[in-house]
Amino acid sequence: MPGMDASTFDPNGVGVKGTLFGLPEDASNASVVVLSVPWEVTVSYGAGTAMGPAAILEASSQLDLADPELTAPWQAGYVLKELDPSLLATSNRLREQTATYIEALETGHAPDPGNPAVVEANETAERWTAQLRTEVLTQLSAGRRVGLLGGDHSCPLGLVQALAEQEGTFGILQIDAHADLRPAYEGFEYSHASIMWNVLKLPAVTKLVQVGIRDLCQQELDDIRSQPERIRTFFDAQLKDAQHRGEPWSETMRQIVEALPEKVYISFDIDGLDPKLCPNTGTPVPGGLEFDQALALIREVVRSGRQLIGFDLVEVSPGTSEWDANVGARLLYKLCCWSAVSQGKITPVETLDL
Repeated sequence: MPGMDASTFDPNGVGVKGTLFGLPEDASNASVVVLSVPWEVTVSYGAGTAMGPAAILEASSQLDLADPELTAPWQAGYVLKELDPSLLATSNRLREQTATYIEALETGHAPDPGNPAVVEANETAERWTAQLRTEVLTQLSAGRRVGLLGGDHSCPLGLVQALAEQEGTFGILQIDAHADLRPAYEGFEYSHASIMWNVLKLPAVTKLVQVGIRDLCQQELDDIRSQPERIRTFFDAQLKDAQHRGEPWSETMRQIVEALPEKVYISFDIDGLDPKLCPNTGTPVPGGLEFDQALALIREVVRSGRQLIGFDLVEVSPGTSEWDANVGARLLYKLCCWSAVSQGKITPVETLDL
């Protein structure tokens, strides 16, 4: 691609479409590899998240790359790699089948784990989750951090499984409107609503810290309350109440980060933000974090001395506008940059004095 040689790359030039953030596509020198996983077979409300990776890639070349908090952050190198070229087509085909099944549930039919659509969805998700785990292990062995770009929130399970093999114990910081603690929701073992239920099966995941939760069922609330040592939930109502009482976000962030262990994986569902920032996401819920609050929290995790070992960004649905992908691309850039800071590949600016 013209103008994409690393030795001649101009960070002040026009963003060239086709590569992540318009950067030279050199995986061998990249500090972070982002795996594209366009999958949304189990979404239970609005669809479109399978188109999120392509839309974010398209929007990412429009970003300006400088950051007053970081020294030349683009130099760490970030690339987007497709997990499987056939995955989107498979997702679209299976989604047609599962949509009919889900519609039947919504008219009062009982869940049927033996339904052919459910069985095929489960078997297919199990195969590509194992494929994802293998790919992540390959990237980790090459000394790279790995991020994931979905797709729905079921996507990162294989990534977390790989980290559980390589990193020892760690915690997950989940930014989300939903708790995602339902076991095999609607019969789907790899449901977007079951991702945290599934990752908590891994003994390596010693702590789940949830931020922004504002939509959950009674079973999820009971599970949260019954496991206070392993699950710490900062409900959106609590965050808003603290804000109304005048508590600064810096103090709230301190409490959130203090609940995390030394190693941290960030799972970022875009619906954790205020839905004005992501109106096309599959299950938007009023409330949520502002964009600057989310970025400050990501930054605080790394500045606290904790090690950011991986991340995902999921549930971005482009809809008919460029807005959601624009927001998603900027979030992804910050996740990549602060992951590189955590590796020592980028030097942060100590203070931003006014």
